[in-house]
Amino acid sequence: MKKILYAASECFPFVKTGGLADVVAALPKEFDKSQWDVRVVIPDYTCIPPQFRDNFQFVTSFQMGGGPDMGMKYVGVMEYEYQGVHYYFIDNLEYFECFYPYGDTRYDIEKFTFFDKAVLSMLPVIDFKPDLIHCHDWQTGFIPVYLKNEFQANPFYHGIKSIMTIHNLKFQGVWDIETMEGISGFPAELFTPDKLEFNKAGNMLKGGIVYADYITTVSPTYCEEIQTPYYGEGLDGLLSSRHFDMQGIVNGIDTVTYDPSTDMSIFKQYDVSNFRRNKKINKEKLQEELGLTVDGKKYMIGLVSRLTDQKGLDLINYCMDGIADENTQFVVCGTGENRYENMFRHYAWKYPDRISANICYSEDLARKLYAGCDAFLMPSHFEPCGLTQLISFRYGTVPIVRETGGLKDTVEPYNEYEKTGDGFSFKNYNGDELLNIVNYSKYIFFTKKADWNKMAERDMKKDYSWNASKFKYEGLYNYLCGWLDESDQEG
Repeated sequence: MKKILYAASECFPFVKTGGLADVVAALPKEFDKSQWDVRVVIPDYTCIPPQFRDNFQFVTSFQMGGGPDMGMKYVGVMEYEYQGVHYYFIDNLEYFECFYPYGDTRYDIEKFTFFDKAVLSMLPVIDFKPDLIHCHDWQTGFIPVYLKNEFQANPFYHGIKSIMTIHNLKFQGVWDIETMEGISGFPAELFTPDKLEFNKAGNMLKGGIVYADYITTVSPTYCEEIQTPYYGEGLDGLLSSRHFDMQGIVNGIDTVTYDPSTDMSIFKQYDVSNFRRNKKINKEKLQEELGLTVDGKKYMIGLVSRLTDQKGLDLINYCMDGIADENTQFVVCGTGENRYENMFRHYAWKYPDRISANICYSEDLARKLYAGCDAFLMPSHFEPCGLTQLISFRYGTVPIVRETGGLKDTVEPYNEYEKTGDGFSFKNYNGDELLNIVNYSKYIFFTKKADWNKMAERDMKKDYSWNASKFKYEGLYNYLCGWLDESDQEG
């Protein structure tokens, strides 16, 4: 049996702030359980819904030493099985009693340093030795560092490999070296430019990149982009040096969870055979619920997103008056920076019959947008992978994106002459280009409706399940661990 442990700061349905939680939830379920034992470990946040947390089973507890500023800490290990996957939860109320998994950066660095060491410390205690630990984002960046340094003295850890997956290079877990030494217990010689030091500070993600056996990103284009100064967030040189130990693998989506034919959150279920009629019903019901003009012939654009600079919202601000014409409606669902929350509130006040600003995170409302909107807008400054466009495909909702990262890898621009493509895209980060492509999409929607419906039909038939990506991860795990697949053995 091949044993893999996924380590992450969040995982749906226990706790979710973004796409990371969806990835960590969906991918482990895809592996053949007769050959693969894939388990997941996350913190035991008190904000995990009680219907799950009340059913966690206590496994063990122990005391663990951290750095000189951390001292001895209690580590509890809970377990729970969900949809055939075995989950572990690291328990410590000092760090994980919270209403939200993230907060103050300094405190986050301490609690995830504790988490990283606790993940490794629990393994011999629970008698589970993974062949490989798959670490996700900066919060798990110290696991490869601890594994290759402090824990290598114990024979139990010999041979354990690690992968570091970068979901978003923007966030790295950076703080001053003195504090990080005191928290982690790492010696000063690890905080050098070739290891953990970054602009005279310590960097958790950099530690993972340096010490992991392999690095992945969540799309091939993003993998190339982050090796350039423009997208590299100061780590482009390091990433370029590890070019041969790195690849991008496009995320998938859970096609069982996101299925318009069975989704009970939407107003009217539909599939490829009846979406032309039933998407209109979803649109009109959504318009009614949000207080917009009820008219199935209106062009409705949706946006479900964190409201941050990354998402290209300044471009939307530049051209919103042009987007929201008398035949177009715009619906937003998300939270984030105050300036963008207030921006959308302003436009909703200015155009109450055309624009709806829902400054919240609601999975229920998001699904209604996927089902009711005609198009989804993603003008991102950068986008490692993006799941919104993949879910949009599933619901027959045409994506409008900027050609960056995973958006470029997954959305084929529409060609009205060859009748090909599955969405609309623009290249340069420019508000005029955004408005032009939105207007072009309106032209196709209003004047070539049959072609639009054919495009939506192609979108719904696309396969962005985890199946294809799973095989790539299997191949990577087999390569790192020195396993031969059956075809190799037969040869």
